[in-house]
Amino acid sequence: MKFALVIFETDESRRRIQGDRDAYRADYQNWIGKLAAAGKLVGGDALETENSSPATVRKTSDGTSSVTDGPAHTGEETLGGWFVVEVADLAEAVELAKALPTPETIEIRPLLESA
Repeated sequence: MKFALVIFETDESRRRIQGDRDAYRADYQNWIGKLAAAGKLVGGDALETENSSPATVRKTSDGTSSVTDGPAHTGEETLGGWFVVEVADLAEAVELAKALPTPETIEIRPLLESA
């Protein structure tokens, strides 16, 4: 089964990451390397969260659209990136997410598989 491990940064995680960016990157690279070596990593990307802001397009039922600066969902947590893993089940995806040594929040979502 494939799952997306969706990474959310928080104010606290951003403070901790900025406190020692080199250690943070090393922890991430080590974790990613272990996933890849185990054949579990399918892909993933980090989003630029420090130097730019997203744009949000909202569509209405009448077909019009509005564009605003900023994330679709406001609040302390912001989308930071994602990884796609291929594992036996949700329990294994949870264990992989728990092993990430950095301070972000991780949401685990199953990917819709084509028939």
